Amino acid sequence: MLVLSSPSGAGKTTLARRLIAADPGIRMSVSVTTRKPRRGEVDGADYTFIDKAEFERLKRRRMLLEWAEVFGQSYATPRAPVLAALKAGKDVLFDVDWQGARQIKKRLPRDVVRVFILPPDGKTLERRLKTRNQDSEAVMAHRMAAAAAEINHWAEYDYVMVNTDVETSVAGLIAILAAERLKRERQTGLEGFVGNVLASL
Repeated sequence: MLVLSSPSGAGKTTLARRLIAADPGIRMSVSVTTRKPRRGEVDGADYTFIDKAEFERLKRRRMLLEWAEVFGQSYATPRAPVLAALKAGKDVLFDVDWQGARQIKKRLPRDVVRVFILPPDGKTLERRLKTRNQDSEAVMAHRMAAAAAEINHWAEYDYVMVNTDVETSVAGLIAILAAERLKRERQTGLEGFVGNVLASL
């Protein structure tokens, strides 16, 4: 499980989409949320949009891998699709905040790689949020105030990237994914393979 986190506007959603397009071996985890869709978002692809009652039902039945309250709305990862993908040998990409990353690490500690995405600077972050122009001024001010608190969790992550250039950042994520796949403990059947190599010498 490859977890991407960042303050809002640092570019993690763009990077996630680019990584998915570049690597057929990884699939996106689709979160559920109680917030309304933004312009251009597709239900079931970007998020699954549900109401508070359904969210609480999923939570009660322990059908969520992680959940968090962000800007007054609930977000969560359904457990079953993630476990099914992992069982099928697929890597799963998560676009979640530090709260979600911490819960995933707690529940499945051996299978998680966490990457924190930083903006080049505060001015760039503010400009990116204004360019979106999809949130009210009050919500945007709240996002800027929350960015510092989000960034304070950078040290909990395995990798940290500054998203100055999208192409460079995507290349970095591809490199991280390749390196993590090559780790000895993640290569299934390796012991048997090595045994066969030794037997053939």
